[in-house]
Amino acid sequence: MRTSRIAVSAAVLGALALPLVSIPTASAATPVSSCSAKPLPYKVHAKAVTIRSKASSKSTALGVLYRSHKFTVHKSSGNWRYITDKTTGVKGWVSGTYVYRDTAMCLD
Repeated sequence: MRTSRIAVSAAVLGALALPLVSIPTASAATPVSSCSAKPLPYKVHAKAVTIRSKASSKSTALGVLYRSHKFTVHKSSGNWRYITDKTTGVKGWVSGTYVYRDTAMCLD
Protein backbone atom coordinates (compact mmCIF):
# COMPACT_ATOMS: atom_id res chain seq x y z
CA MET A 1 0.00 0.00 0.00
CA ARG A 2 2.76 2.40 0.96
CA THR A 3 4.73 1.59 -2.19
CA SER A 4 1.76 2.41 -4.40
CA ARG A 5 1.31 5.82 -2.68
CA ILE A 6 4.95 6.65 -3.29
CA ALA A 7 4.65 5.60 -6.94
CA VAL A 8 1.51 7.72 -7.41
CA SER A 9 3.14 10.72 -5.68
CA ALA A 10 6.21 10.43 -7.88
CA ALA A 11 4.06 10.26 -11.02
CA VAL A 12 2.06 13.35 -10.00
CA LEU A 13 5.19 15.35 -9.16
CA GLY A 14 6.77 14.31 -12.44
CA ALA A 15 3.70 15.43 -14.36
CA LEU A 16 3.75 18.80 -12.59
CA ALA A 17 7.47 19.34 -13.19
CA LEU A 18 7.35 18.50 -16.90
CA PRO A 19 5.81 21.84 -18.05
CA LEU A 20 8.46 23.75 -16.08
CA VAL A 21 11.29 21.91 -17.82
CA SER A 22 9.89 22.58 -21.29
CA ILE A 23 9.52 26.38 -20.87
CA PRO A 24 11.99 28.17 -23.19
CA THR A 25 14.37 30.56 -21.47
CA ALA A 26 14.66 34.19 -22.50
CA SER A 27 17.60 35.11 -24.68
CA ALA A 28 20.05 37.76 -23.48
CA ALA A 29 19.77 39.50 -26.86
CA THR A 30 16.04 40.20 -26.40
CA PRO A 31 15.48 43.89 -25.54
CA VAL A 32 13.96 44.40 -22.10
CA SER A 33 11.86 47.41 -23.05
CA SER A 34 11.21 49.48 -26.14
CA CYS A 35 10.14 52.48 -24.10
CA SER A 36 11.86 55.72 -24.96
CA ALA A 37 9.98 58.17 -22.76
CA LYS A 38 11.12 61.72 -23.42
CA PRO A 39 10.95 64.38 -20.73
CA LEU A 40 7.64 66.17 -20.96
CA PRO A 41 7.46 69.97 -21.10
CA TYR A 42 6.86 72.08 -18.02
CA LYS A 43 3.30 73.22 -17.33
CA VAL A 44 1.61 75.69 -15.00
CA HIS A 45 -0.56 73.78 -12.55
CA ALA A 46 -2.45 76.78 -11.19
CA LYS A 47 -4.60 79.52 -12.76
CA ALA A 48 -1.66 81.93 -12.60
CA VAL A 49 1.81 82.21 -11.07
CA THR A 50 3.68 85.41 -10.25
CA ILE A 51 6.97 85.91 -12.09
CA ARG A 52 9.51 87.41 -9.65
CA SER A 53 12.86 89.18 -9.98
CA LYS A 54 14.60 86.79 -7.56
CA ALA A 55 13.98 83.26 -6.30
CA SER A 56 12.00 84.54 -3.32
CA SER A 57 8.33 85.16 -2.64
CA LYS A 58 9.26 88.57 -1.16
CA SER A 59 11.02 89.85 -4.31
CA THR A 60 9.52 92.26 -6.84
CA ALA A 61 6.76 90.92 -9.11
CA LEU A 62 7.62 91.27 -12.81
CA GLY A 63 4.57 89.69 -14.37
CA VAL A 64 2.10 86.83 -14.30
CA LEU A 65 2.47 83.43 -15.95
CA TYR A 66 -0.96 82.06 -16.85
CA ARG A 67 -1.82 78.42 -17.47
CA SER A 68 -2.34 79.04 -21.20
CA HIS A 69 1.10 80.68 -21.70
CA LYS A 70 4.03 78.90 -23.31
CA PHE A 71 7.32 79.23 -21.46
CA THR A 72 10.86 77.88 -21.26
CA VAL A 73 12.67 76.83 -18.08
CA HIS A 74 16.36 77.79 -18.18
CA LYS A 75 17.58 76.71 -14.75
CA SER A 76 16.49 75.73 -11.27
CA SER A 77 17.48 76.90 -7.81
CA GLY A 78 15.94 74.87 -5.02
CA ASN A 79 12.19 74.90 -5.65
CA TRP A 80 12.37 77.89 -8.02
CA ARG A 81 12.56 77.89 -11.84
CA TYR A 82 14.06 80.67 -13.97
CA ILE A 83 11.74 80.98 -16.97
CA THR A 84 11.03 83.02 -20.08
CA ASP A 85 7.35 83.58 -20.79
CA LYS A 86 7.14 83.20 -24.59
CA THR A 87 3.76 84.94 -24.68
CA THR A 88 4.90 88.19 -23.03
CA GLY A 89 8.72 87.93 -23.17
CA VAL A 90 9.08 88.41 -19.40
CA LYS A 91 12.02 86.59 -17.76
CA GLY A 92 12.11 85.79 -14.06
CA TRP A 93 11.62 83.26 -11.29
CA VAL A 94 8.50 81.23 -10.54
CA SER A 95 7.82 78.79 -7.73
CA GLY A 96 8.32 75.12 -8.59
CA THR A 97 5.26 74.36 -6.47
CA TYR A 98 3.08 75.55 -9.34
CA VAL A 99 5.36 74.90 -12.33
CA TYR A 100 6.62 71.38 -12.91
CA ARG A 101 6.93 68.60 -15.46
CA ASP A 102 4.30 65.99 -15.97
CA THR A 103 5.50 62.41 -15.83
CA ALA A 104 5.22 59.67 -18.43
CA MET A 105 5.20 55.93 -17.90
CA CYS A 106 5.94 53.14 -20.33
CA LEU A 107 3.82 50.07 -19.99
CA ASP A 108 5.36 47.44 -22.25
